[in-house]
Amino acid sequence: MKINGNQIKPGMVLEHNASLWAVVKTDHVKPGKGGAFAQVEMKNLLNGSKLNERFRSADTVERVRLEQKDFQYLYEQGEMLIFMDNETYEQLELAKDFVGERAAFLQDGMTVTVELHEDKPIGISLPDQVVLEVMEAEPVVKGQTAASSYKPAILDNGVRCMVPPFVSVGEKIIVDTNEITYLRRAD
Repeated sequence: MKINGNQIKPGMVLEHNASLWAVVKTDHVKPGKGGAFAQVEMKNLLNGSKLNERFRSADTVERVRLEQKDFQYLYEQGEMLIFMDNETYEQLELAKDFVGERAAFLQDGMTVTVELHEDKPIGISLPDQVVLEVMEAEPVVKGQTAASSYKPAILDNGVRCMVPPFVSVGEKIIVDTNEITYLRRAD
């Protein structure tokens, strides 16, 4: 689907210079002389490079629709993560590097959303929150100020996270997978 340069918004995926780009930021500029344009910051979905490009309102770009499918995480095999399509039961192998540091939050049976373009995986999104158990945490020091004094804790997936002083070893907590931050205790 072709769109004009002034319709580009963050979050869109565009086909530009024979590659796929995710729009990170747009800034609409109207200089004193000449026509208005959109200054667009994009990230390449295939190799991760960044690009700043100007699009005049008369320019047209191809907007790409990505197919989103739910997959279930099965297991880890060496440097590969194995997922299963919930509808066809076909397996999909993704490199750990593709998922990035958030791979530590994958749990058996977890449902993730994989974005596909012409059946090729482009992106993956995990649930925003996961429940994890605190494996190591420093004890609370009496007299320590209560205002925003967080302590480091190591969770059962090996990730380090800052938690409030009242959280102790063995407790289950809810963690934000995007920011890697403590949200609250799990019920």
